[in-house]
Amino acid sequence: MASVTIRNIDDRLKKRLRVRAASHGRSMEDEARDILRVALSTEAPPARNLAEAIRARVASFGGVVLDIPPREPIREPVDFDR
Repeated sequence: MASVTIRNIDDRLKKRLRVRAASHGRSMEDEARDILRVALSTEAPPARNLAEAIRARVASFGGVVLDIPPREPIREPVDFDR
């Protein structure tokens, strides 16, 4: 078994862990193990890329159709020598 040391835990968080462990009748270390076990027992949803996340967020508002302006011929480059 591996060991993990967690430093710089906020005092309020440590107190909450101690109270939670006491309410379950176990040590803080055992309570922390159980919290980690439960939190990591479920698979994380597959990551989506940013475009998919945005599309899913705004899909319920419906689409917008934009007119595409006609293409124009390329302008002549500016001559700065004049």
